[in-house]
Amino acid sequence: MENRSDGRTGKRYKNGRKAAGARKDLADMFELFRSAKIAEGRSARTIEQYDEAWRRFTEYLTEEGIEHSVTAITPTLMRSYIAWLMHSRRRFADHPHKSDAEKTVGVSAVTANTIVKPIKTMFRFLHSEEIIDNNPCALVRKVKEAKKEIKIMSVDEMRLLISMPDKRTYAGFRDFVIMNVLIDTMARINEVLSLRKEDIDIAKGFVNISETTTKSRRGRATPIQRRTAQLLKELMKECDDFDTDLVFVTNYGGPLRDDRFRDRLKGYVRAAGIETRIHPHLFRHTGATLFLENGGNERFLAELLGHADLRMVAKYTHLSSAAVKDKHTEFSPLNNVIGPLQKERKRKR
Repeated sequence: MENRSDGRTGKRYKNGRKAAGARKDLADMFELFRSAKIAEGRSARTIEQYDEAWRRFTEYLTEEGIEHSVTAITPTLMRSYIAWLMHSRRRFADHPHKSDAEKTVGVSAVTANTIVKPIKTMFRFLHSEEIIDNNPCALVRKVKEAKKEIKIMSVDEMRLLISMPDKRTYAGFRDFVIMNVLIDTMARINEVLSLRKEDIDIAKGFVNISETTTKSRRGRATPIQRRTAQLLKELMKECDDFDTDLVFVTNYGGPLRDDRFRDRLKGYVRAAGIETRIHPHLFRHTGATLFLENGGNERFLAELLGHADLRMVAKYTHLSSAAVKDKHTEFSPLNNVIGPLQKERKRKR
C-alpha cells in the first residue's frame, strides 16, 4: 500500500475551485459596477443608460428562465441575447403612450449594439477589477451595422417645423425656443434640456454647457445669436412662475425629459406633413452640415460640437446632395474639356 507521508491522509479532496465572483448574484455585480461609475463622475444620463440596459438584460434572463449569476453568462448566451433583441423583442411593449404600429418586433443593428454596450462595459470592468475570472463578452463582436446615408433636413423643412408650435401657449413657446437653440448651438438634446439659468450669458451671447452633461466630460461655452439670446431671456422670464433654475421645464415646473420632447416633436412633424424622419439629433447633423456649406471652418465646428478630435467632425457632417451637385458643376473635370459655359448643341428632331 502506498505510504501517504505527505500529510494528505484523511484530508478532503478538492477538485473544483472558487472562481472569482462565480456564484455571486448579478444584481450585486451590477451595483458594484454602477457605484464605481458614479465615483468616476459619469453623468446622470449615462447612469440612466446603464440602468435601462441592465433592466432589459435581466428581463431577458427572467423570460428565458436563466439564473441571475455570473456562471450563467457565457458568450453563447450573450449572442442569443443580441439575436433576441434583433428578432424577438417587441419595442415599447409596456409603453402606454405608443401606438400598436410603433410596437414593432426587433431592433436595428445600431440599437442592439447600443443596448448591449453597457452590459459589455460592466463585464469588462468586473474582469479588470478581478471580481470575476473571465469576461463572457470578450469574444462577442458588435453586430455589423449597415452604413446608411444620413438624410438631413432641408432649410424649408426647418422653417416649416419651427413654425408649428403655438407660441401663444407656454409649452408651444418653450418647444419653439428649444428648436431654435438646437439649430443655433448644434448641441445634443440632453445638453440643451440640462441648461440652467446661470448657464445663459445673455449679454455676451453664450450658453455654457456643463461637463456633467457632455459625452466627452468637457464643458464648453457655445456662442448664440442675439435673437436666440432674446428668446431664452423671454422664456426664463416665463419660468419665474416656477421654483426651479432649469430653463426648459414642463407646464408644472418639473424637468422636461428628452422622450417627452421627442413625442412633441413627432407631433409637429406630423402636423407639418414632413416625411423626413426627424429627431432631436438631426438638428445637430443638419446644423453641422449647413455650417460647413456656409463656409465654416472644420476646426471651429469641432469646437462648437465639443470634439477634441477633428476626425470626429466627419461623423456628424454629411454634405447635402444639392451642395455636392453644385460643387460638381463648378469643379467637374469635364469643364476642362468642353468649358464650363459651353452649351449643349441642339439636336434636330
